[in-house]
Amino acid sequence: MPAEHIPAIDVPAPFHNGRRGRWNAWFFATFDRYINVILRRHKSRAFAGIAPGDVLELGPGVGANFAFIPSGSRVLAVEPNRAMHPRLIARAEDHGLDLELLEVGAEVLPLPDNSVGEVICSLVLCTVEQPERVLAEIRRVLRPGGRFRFVEHVAAAPVSPRRWLQEALTRPWAWVFEGCRLCRDTGRVIQDAGFARVEITRRRPAWSVFVPVNSMIYGVATT
Repeated sequence: MPAEHIPAIDVPAPFHNGRRGRWNAWFFATFDRYINVILRRHKSRAFAGIAPGDVLELGPGVGANFAFIPSGSRVLAVEPNRAMHPRLIARAEDHGLDLELLEVGAEVLPLPDNSVGEVICSLVLCTVEQPERVLAEIRRVLRPGGRFRFVEHVAAAPVSPRRWLQEALTRPWAWVFEGCRLCRDTGRVIQDAGFARVEITRRRPAWSVFVPVNSMIYGVATT
């Protein structure tokens, strides 16, 4: 595609949404252990065997996934939400990780082509404005044979009580959780992103009280 035809985008800037941002940081710091328990099967399979070294994590929040990253690794943490940063930095120290904090949105990653072997995210692709562009950036920075590991909530089946609930809560949920879309078909977006191989499993979490986001996928996409 000629450069003049590539759609322009507004690169997401770092932000702090005041009380809402502090509430989100408190929420994920308070419930991250519970979330890791209900998603233990999802995360243990998606994040199994992460290679030590440089790991790029999109939207690490307060560091809930750091337990799955080998100690001593350098984590390139793309986290534009400044309310998350104090807990994120502390959690990296607790897990013996070398944290490099990148205060940018994931739509334009400040990394060279073919520069990392592992990219991970959880509960992130629901919040970005342009998931297709984020996935294109992931493919760009991954080395050949590199892996993108993900755990995401997705839209429920079209005709189901959970989908009706998702649609009813779409606007207030997005406001409270800073842009989270309940009805995004993230699995399809990943499948269509151009990876050489994509493995996706759809599985509801066990004993979760977070009913609107209990439609989950996890998997690995390889370049």
